[in-house]
Amino acid sequence: MTAYGILIFEGAEELDFVGPWEVFTASSMLREHADTVRLIAEHPGAVRCNKGMRVLPDHTLDDHPPLDVLLVPGGNGTRRQVSNPVLIDWIRTTAANTTWTTSVCTGALLLHEAGPARGRRVATHHLFEDTLQARGDVTVVRDARYVVDENLVTSQGVSAGIDMALWLVGRLHGRDHARAVRRYIQYEPAPPYLADEPVPA
Repeated sequence: MTAYGILIFEGAEELDFVGPWEVFTASSMLREHADTVRLIAEHPGAVRCNKGMRVLPDHTLDDHPPLDVLLVPGGNGTRRQVSNPVLIDWIRTTAANTTWTTSVCTGALLLHEAGPARGRRVATHHLFEDTLQARGDVTVVRDARYVVDENLVTSQGVSAGIDMALWLVGRLHGRDHARAVRRYIQYEPAPPYLADEPVPA
């Protein structure tokens, strides 16, 4: 069994966590519901995300079960949460006890502040790369959808979290399984934007 914990907070970018949520829950379903995926927030009650979606966490920072995988999303809320000592301490402590620590988009900022991304190679949203690099003690990789550095997996913005999550379930449960998950969620971004294709005569 794999226990996934997805952190949410005010201003978290929706697809940063909903995309991986879809991958992890589809993976569990295809494994006869062998895994658990839980949303975790600092406080109980609805969390308003970056675009206005309101989400209810399953657990708070104090009452969740042990995790194998931690995922930290990005979004405008990271700019506030980076100064939240309760959240940062929780990320630091939790990441020390997980098999994998992951982030999407500017979630890398929180991992840097908490420590897991210090001295590591990371990916983040393209608009945030210079800002994160300027914080020091980190190498921002600018040409990869996701970056694996030992047990730390970070991804670029928003939809890149899906790619990262598929890689992770493949690492955990095999490439054939990851391919089955990709087929199930019909994630086939080719062409990436249909309007770029020539209009039929």
